Amino acid sequence: MKHSKQRDAVLENLRGRYDHPTAEMVYNSLREDFPHISLGTVYRNLALLCEVGDIIKVGTSDDGKEHYDGHTHPHSHFFCQYCKQIYDLDVFLDIKSIEDALGAEIHYASNTFYGKCRNCLE
Repeated sequence: MKHSKQRDAVLENLRGRYDHPTAEMVYNSLREDFPHISLGTVYRNLALLCEVGDIIKVGTSDDGKEHYDGHTHPHSHFFCQYCKQIYDLDVFLDIKSIEDALGAEIHYASNTFYGKCRNCLE
């Protein structure tokens, strides 16, 4: 994959944050350094980075927008249905046991839990 300043900036932006942004959020945060970047360019780079495994899609929120994660180590997510925040969880199913049971090789897995976060419970 060819490198570009804009693609590298998208990747660096995602790896430096933990809020699981949408494409629009990435676009807005890059505009200061790249005033001529288009939203379409951000979308294309996010799709390419997902395709090569440098980032992952967390999934859609209640508003139907995709969220992205620059941290690809095995972890789960918790989506608060009240404040719409997505939190990382350092728990994950034992992939090795699942591979052994299936006789398969798992390249990527995603677990998302839905509910009400601690802040919203208070």
